[in-house]
Amino acid sequence: MTDLHVRKMRFGFADGDVPFLWNTSDPAFSCAANALSFFFLAIEKMIAAAVAEAMPLITDPVVAEEADAFVRQEGQHSMAHRQHAKGLIKSHPALQETLDEVIGVFDQLTATKPLDYRLAYIADLEATFTPSFKMMLDNADTLFAPGDDRVASLFLWHFVEEVEHRSSALLIYDAVVDNPWYRLRVAPGVFKHAGSALSGLAKGFNKNVPLADRKVDAMSMFGGPSLRQVLVQRAPILQKYLGAELTDHGPFGLLYPHVRQREKFVAAAGVLRSQIPGHDPAHAKLPALAAEWLQRYDDGYDCTRWYSAASTA
Repeated sequence: MTDLHVRKMRFGFADGDVPFLWNTSDPAFSCAANALSFFFLAIEKMIAAAVAEAMPLITDPVVAEEADAFVRQEGQHSMAHRQHAKGLIKSHPALQETLDEVIGVFDQLTATKPLDYRLAYIADLEATFTPSFKMMLDNADTLFAPGDDRVASLFLWHFVEEVEHRSSALLIYDAVVDNPWYRLRVAPGVFKHAGSALSGLAKGFNKNVPLADRKVDAMSMFGGPSLRQVLVQRAPILQKYLGAELTDHGPFGLLYPHVRQREKFVAAAGVLRSQIPGHDPAHAKLPALAAEWLQRYDDGYDCTRWYSAASTA
C-alpha cells in the first residue's frame, strides 16, 4: 500500500494582489520560484499524460497504486501553481505569453518523444528534487519566511510532497522500462531541455515584467551572467561573433546569498549522485522541515499559512 497522501491545499491567491517580487530580501530567488511555478505547470501536464499512458503497462498492483497517488499529488500541485501563476498574470498580463510558451515546450515533448524517454525524463528530474529541495527547506528562514506567506506556504507544501514521493517516478520508470543505463544515457539531454525551458522563462520575465517589479535580471536565477554575456557587455563588437544578448535587463543578483557554500556543494553532489544507476532516493537524507510539516499537517495546523497561522493561533 502506498504511503503517499493526496492533500488538497488552497493558498488564497485570489484574496489580494500576488507580487512578482514576493520575497523582497531575495529578488533572485523570487524570480526562480516564480519560474518554478510556471515550469511545474508545464511539466506536471506532461507527467499526467505519461503516467496515464504507462498505467496499462504496470503489472505490479503496488506500483500501480503508487503511480495513481503520485499523479494525483502532482495534479493538486498543478492546481495550486495555476492559482499562483494566475495572480502573477493578473498583475502582468503579458506573462500569459511566457506561460503559454513553456507549456508548449512540454506539449511538444509529449507529442514527439516515446514513452520510455518521457518516463526517464520524469525519473531523472524527480531524482534531483530531494537534494535540491532539502537545501531550500533547510534554509527556509531566509528563502521563505521573509516573503508573502501564500507563496512561501505553496512552495513549502510542494517541496515536502516532492520529498514524500521521491521514489515514485523511479518506481514507475523501472516498472515500465527497467533500464537504468538508458535513463543515465538520456540524462544530459533531459537537463539541457529543462535548462532551456527555465532559461526561456527567465527571458520571458525580463521581457514581460518591468525591472521596477523584479529588481534584478531574471537570469540571476542561474547564478549570474554567462561568460559570453560578460564579454559582450565589455566589448559589444563581439556580439556578432558570440551571439550573446547585449540588452541590459538590470543588475544581477546573488542566488542563495545566505546559504553556506558547503550546503550548495552538498546539494550539487546529491544531484549528481541521484543520476547514478542503482541510486535509491528512498535512502536520501531528508530535510528536518519535511517531517515537521507532515506532523503539523496531521495535527490540524493550517499549513496554507505556514508562518502567519502561528501568530493568529
